[in-house]
Amino acid sequence: MGNSVSTDFTILIPVLNEREGLEKTLREVIGLGYDPARVLVVDGGSTDGTPEVARSLGVRVVRQEGRGKADAIKSGLKYVNGSVVVVMDGDYTYPAEHVQDLIKKVDEGYDLVIGARKQIEKGAQSVVYRFGNWFLTSLFNVFYGVKLSDALSGMYAVRKRVLDEVEFEFKDFSVEAEILSHTLSTGYKVAEVPIKYRKRVGEKKLGVRHGFTILLSMLLLTWRYNPTFTVLLLGALTLIPGLYFDFYVFLMYVLTGVIHHIRALVGAIFTTTGIVSFSLALTVFYMKRMEVRLLRRISQYCHD
Repeated sequence: MGNSVSTDFTILIPVLNEREGLEKTLREVIGLGYDPARVLVVDGGSTDGTPEVARSLGVRVVRQEGRGKADAIKSGLKYVNGSVVVVMDGDYTYPAEHVQDLIKKVDEGYDLVIGARKQIEKGAQSVVYRFGNWFLTSLFNVFYGVKLSDALSGMYAVRKRVLDEVEFEFKDFSVEAEILSHTLSTGYKVAEVPIKYRKRVGEKKLGVRHGFTILLSMLLLTWRYNPTFTVLLLGALTLIPGLYFDFYVFLMYVLTGVIHHIRALVGAIFTTTGIVSFSLALTVFYMKRMEVRLLRRISQYCHD
């Protein structure tokens, strides 16, 4: 199976104290026929023997510079020779059988292919985790005008030239958000393929607090790539107090016959500001989509 794809690729696995999970992951990868030379483990300073496990299986291990997953991927890029990088975790959650599916989709002309977790093993994700992933993915869809189902999956295939453009400003688990934001905002093509998701082997590292960090990163990334839209979208939030004041004035008039002029004026100002801001935000949003389509056409022309 490992030899059925022609693209020159590297499987990049960031790790930190994941000896047991990494061993199972690497044995699965190698068992599917992938050459160990295609696999690159980026170690963040493990103290449990994780690097030794990888080396014993013939896999190359490099020490990352800095801390966190973003720095691990950034460090690993220096040692990647292939045109495509397949990123996956070393905790055995992502089945290696899907590496081939991701690369085949890249071969169809996509620049980033996300492994969307559709078949989830019982106990692999809590209700809170699923809700958080759905909420953050929904925000991505609103901000960038896409219809993704799993924007923050930790298994994806991406062209190296795309990763070389990413600044890796956002650390830890926000790296997927930054890679996706850059890819969508610069006209590259994104797709998903359904994959399975298993229980993690070893201690879980992603917590609820990371969800809030990713949310903040998404807002900052939207500001970076489309600041006008972000400002106008924030302005549209004045609709909330505006409608509150409008409803209050209307209700008091119906119940008592008294018109609260000050509240009515404040409500009118907020509501008008919100409507105008929302309308302009939609305009800017579609202008950005047009820009992305133009960039995509230019990119296709340059590579043809």
